[in-house]
Amino acid sequence: MNRIIEVVPLENYILELTLSDNSVVAFDMKPYLIKGKLAELKDIALFNTARPSFDTIEWSNGADIDPECIGI
Repeated sequence: MNRIIEVVPLENYILELTLSDNSVVAFDMKPYLIKGKLAELKDIALFNTARPSFDTIEWSNGADIDPECIGI
């Protein structure tokens, strides 16, 4: 199973994810920014705090995204 080893926030709420097999994929977060903690990520400064955390992505506000949503 691939793990996320690097997260780079890009424009337009896209995350560039580097995986443990060294592949790089783009993940569009826009569909997820509609409710709860993830909606707070519409603040671009907060969105840009994205970082890898175990098998998923986490932000400084405590939001994270389920690995199944990422589909890696």
